[in-house]
Formats: sequence, structure tokens, C-alpha cells
Amino acid sequence: MTALETTPTASSPLELEVRLAVLGARYDAAPRYPADSLTLLASEGWGRRFAPVQSGGTAYDEPIHKALALMDALRSVGRSDLSVGRLFEGHVNALALFDWYADPAQKAWLGKVLAQGAWFGVWATEPPPGVRLVGARLQGAKMFATGAGGLEYAIITAQPEQGERELIVVPANAPERADLSGWRVRGMRATTSGRYEVTGLTVDIDQRLGRPGDYDREPRFTAGAWRFTAVQLGGVEGLVMAMRDALSDDARADPIQRARFADAVVAARTAWLWVREAAIRAASEAPDAGDFARATRGVVERSALDVMEVAARSVGTRSAFDGERIDKITRDLSLYLRQAGPDYAKDQAAKTWLDRDLWGEGDALW
Repeated sequence: MTALETTPTASSPLELEVRLAVLGARYDAAPRYPADSLTLLASEGWGRRFAPVQSGGTAYDEPIHKALALMDALRSVGRSDLSVGRLFEGHVNALALFDWYADPAQKAWLGKVLAQGAWFGVWATEPPPGVRLVGARLQGAKMFATGAGGLEYAIITAQPEQGERELIVVPANAPERADLSGWRVRGMRATTSGRYEVTGLTVDIDQRLGRPGDYDREPRFTAGAWRFTAVQLGGVEGLVMAMRDALSDDARADPIQRARFADAVVAARTAWLWVREAAIRAASEAPDAGDFARATRGVVERSALDVMEVAARSVGTRSAFDGERIDKITRDLSLYLRQAGPDYAKDQAAKTWLDRDLWGEGDALW
């Protein structure tokens, strides 16, 4: 890695993962916004590490180097706690939008609030008729809004009276606007992904990020899916590690158990190869980066499903006990994999692959 500037941290990545995992178990048992986990990440500099340089972020000499560092960070948090990984991924997504579209004053403001420990999300999903920008006021609500009522700020999409939808920065921590009553789930409990009402919020000029249509610009919009696949990959890796730890000496002496463990390792490393390639292509804004990210979603999903099955078969009934790490990761992954339109994403990637081998780089087969 070739970072020109780094943020010192008090903990090694492994120590941080252990601490986040302990907190994650607590928040899973008593679901609520994981404030202590995010405070820990912020104290280690992770809240601003991938911010624009003008906002205090680390400077990298190439976009690809930044993408690979981000991939490792997303995997690391995902290995610890997938709920926090989802929140962290939304935060770095917001930081990327600031980097691409914010003006100097907005980047300066971002640096100030990040220094205070602020966390951001990106909320685009909404119930009909959607969030509208009428004059200078918002109308509507967001749904599946990760961190609703807990995050300090969210970047939301809003449809103006004319033209393409816009990006608006809004406060996200008003408890009276958050409704978490519908978030009754088996996994990813601490993401507190509820409904957030934005009706009546006034939008000033400095809250409008970029130009209309910026959020949907390709290949950034579709290719950006690699980030959540990196968090999912971290969950797969965490599950392989938990499976290894749970295998008794007798199990390790069993060739069938060893074969199952080998299958799990291969599945995790296969996913790693695809996520890494998708990150590199997104960073370079390659024309086919979006379709490569679509294919990567399917690869990671298949790897995760395979490892979940292998872990359950290898560890047996113990893998389903409340409080077991394998149980928590499996529940979290099962929900996190349910991103919108998986079959559509795979089909769109297949159409392009039928036309040409996206692997390219001198190694295309057709």
C-alpha cells in the first residue's frame, strides 16, 4: 500500500476486530444502535480515514491503492460484526459522494463534523411516492434506513419538482422521526434499519450535494456494489475462522471434516479474488466495472451460502445455539445477502459476458 499520510491507531487490526466482535455479541443480544462500536472505530481514526483529503482523510497516491485499503477495512469490520460493517460501508459510501461531488466549503464542514465523531449513511430506498423536494422543503420518508435515529447525518435522494433526483444531506438522529418498530429480524439487528420521516425538513443550498443526477451516474452507481460485497466477504471469512476454532481434535483428524474445511477456505478465497478485482475496476472507473460488480455479487452470495452450509454440517447442533459466533454470523449473513435484485444483477452481467469476456486485460477467452 502506498499511503502518503496515515492516521495512527492505538490498536492493531486484530485487537480492534476482537473488541468489535465482543461489542457485536452484546448488541445482537439486546438490539440497538451500536454507538459504542462506532465510537471505538472513530477513536481509532476509521471514521475519517477514507474521507476526502480536504476533510482530513488519508492521502493515497492512486485510486486503486485507496480502493484496496478500503477493501481490507471493510473486510476487517465485516469479520468482526456484520451490522457494524453495514453501517461502516454506508459511511464510506457517503464519504465517496462528498469526495466526488462536494464543493470546498462542504468538504471543510465534513472535516469538522468527522473530527467530532460524526457518522453518515446513504438512504435511497423509499416507500411510494418517494421523497420529494418541494421548493426548499422535503416531503416523504426513507425506509430500510440503516442507522435511523442513531447516525448524525444521512445523504438522501430526493426528487425535485423538475429534473433528476438530487442528493441532500440531512440530520439523521432525531428519535421522533425514526420508526424502528418494523425492524424485527433474525440477523443484522443492530443496523436499526427503520423508517425515517423527512417531511418538513428545510433544505439550504449547502445541504445540496453535487448536481441533479449525480447519484445515478455510471459506472459509479452500479460498480459501487463492490463495497458491500467486501463486508459480506468479511463475514464469510469470519465464519471460516469460527468454524476452524470450533473443530475439535477428533474433527481435525477426520478426512471428511478436513475436506469440508478445505471447501470453505476455497469458497472464501474465491470470493476474495472477485471482490478485489471488482474494487480495482471500480477505482479505475472501467466501462465494464458495473457488470463486473454485478457478477461479483453472485460469486460472494454463492460462497457465503456454501460456507454457511459447511459450517453447520461440520459443527452440528452447536452451530445453532444462541450466543455461538457461528450462529450470529450465519443469521447476519443470511439477511445481508438479500440485497435487491440478485437475479436481475446476474442476468445483466451474463448478457454482457455473452457479448465479450469482461475479464479482459489480455486474457479474454472470446
